[in-house]
Amino acid sequence: MAALIEAARAPDYPAEIACVISNRPSAPGLAIAREAGIATFGLNHKDYATRENFDQAMQELLVAQGVEYIACAGFMRVMSDDFVNNWAGRMLNIHPSLLPLFKGVDPHERALEAGMRVSGCTVHFITPELDAGPIIAQAVVPVLPGDTAETLAARVLTAEHRLYPRALALVASGKATLSANRVFLSAPVDEAQRLFSPDVEAGSAA
Repeated sequence: MAALIEAARAPDYPAEIACVISNRPSAPGLAIAREAGIATFGLNHKDYATRENFDQAMQELLVAQGVEYIACAGFMRVMSDDFVNNWAGRMLNIHPSLLPLFKGVDPHERALEAGMRVSGCTVHFITPELDAGPIIAQAVVPVLPGDTAETLAARVLTAEHRLYPRALALVASGKATLSANRVFLSAPVDEAQRLFSPDVEAGSAA
């Protein structure tokens, strides 16, 4: 969230942060947003009888604030199908794995258990199926010898902070469009950008 707020400060960024909402009124992110002069709202989900009631309150608040896109950042709550469908193609999430690999919880532990040489993060549109929406952008990081779930998570998080603002900008500017459950990009892609793990340029084995 802080990375998105910082990116949106740039005069040429194609989106502005209209408000920040959390289902936990004491969430540190709300304080960060308030310090940045952004409207904040703490809606305690425990105050609502059902998931649908909470989502309806959130829907009304988002509409009142003039929100056009939702960028979930640390919002660890499954939303009702009706809410998700209302925001189809307009609600983004970032997940700390290279989807469709390692959906759900503990992606770093599972990546290490699988012996992955690379991991990363994915920005995708949210659909009713968990971590299964159309992919907007991905970033790749190496898995290093001796990595733990914590060290890998820290490396992926650094990539998340760079990728998410870029992905949101692609959507908000119309350079990433959704059609037939796939995302199509009009933005240039640098074909020279690649990652080898281990580095194949370091020389071949004797």
